[in-house]
Amino acid sequence: MIDVEIQNESTQTHEKVKFAVVPRIGEGVRLQDQNGFWASYDILDLWYQKAEYGDVWVPYLHVRKTAGEEDAVSPLAKREARDQGEVVPFTI
Repeated sequence: MIDVEIQNESTQTHEKVKFAVVPRIGEGVRLQDQNGFWASYDILDLWYQKAEYGDVWVPYLHVRKTAGEEDAVSPLAKREARDQGEVVPFTI
């Protein structure tokens, strides 16, 4: 497994993910959003930087959420739009 540093342009975050192979520029990857849902991201840039330990080069990816994913409405937002009234919890 290869540790890849991912810089997410859409959420302005930085994280480390393990890949079996390093994806190429122009390919898409599925990453988990901060809300817990999976979304598609386009790879904009790929570069390597020397790691702090030993003679190892770490791949870095610069990604942005795919255009169609940004327009998609989450299931929670759809439900909130449909339910205009107060929600009463289920009780026995």
